[in-house]
Amino acid sequence: MSLRIGTNVSSLAIQSAIHKSEKEQLRASKNISTGSRLADPSADSAGLAQSENLRSDMSGLQAAQRNAQQATSFAAVAEGSLAEQANLVVRLRELAVQAASDTYTDQERSYMQTEFSNLQAEIDRIALATSFGSQKLLNGSAKTIDIQVGHSGDKNSRITFNAEADSTLSGLDLSSSRVSDKSDALEAIESADAAMEKLSIIRASYGSFQSRLDSADNQLGATVEALTAARSQINDADVAAEVSQLRKQQILQQYQSTLLQQSNEQVGTVLRLIG
Repeated sequence: MSLRIGTNVSSLAIQSAIHKSEKEQLRASKNISTGSRLADPSADSAGLAQSENLRSDMSGLQAAQRNAQQATSFAAVAEGSLAEQANLVVRLRELAVQAASDTYTDQERSYMQTEFSNLQAEIDRIALATSFGSQKLLNGSAKTIDIQVGHSGDKNSRITFNAEADSTLSGLDLSSSRVSDKSDALEAIESADAAMEKLSIIRASYGSFQSRLDSADNQLGATVEALTAARSQINDADVAAEVSQLRKQQILQQYQSTLLQQSNEQVGTVLRLIG
């Protein structure tokens, strides 16, 4: 083996190997500490891009799922009020049927009218007071709404619902209903039946809207779960493998340091030859 003083080639080669081992140790340490094998973007630039795209999709879908859940609450608020109004209309009809019988005098019907009027006022109050945030739901002012249930901007990412509903007393044509006398009571029965039909139509609309939102919520949840699993496969570090890699590089570096020391001692050998 030739001995040189000007250039210690073996020492340079070992230093290069040590530098490479240090980089591998640093990369493994980053991966372990962050839990991601993409802590160093240069390790897998294509995987990083795919992981970030999935992260963006997941974030958008999670926001869309919250939209669907919020819209479900929107519909539930309306349904709760409509259900109570239906109960009140049933009671109005009951009073009307009762007042239509000649077994009651007009004086007794006036007592029924007092309750009838109070129930009418409550039906109207519920319609005017029901709101979601600042948006009134049952006074006829609500219009068609769009619920964003996807992460893109196309029409397939939206659910459109006609939220126009008027369950006020006038909207149900109950404003003029009375049970003060027999003829008014008979008319009130027909009005109550018509009002119940209108409420049923509105409730069916909100019910189908809720059903569709529940389906969208379930689908979004399943999609987010699948994308999370896919991103985990790309992004998450295999801790056992990374720890093994780190330990391997540490042992290798110790071995390389010993070789570097021996290589550097070649200069001493040359000096002994000269001496």
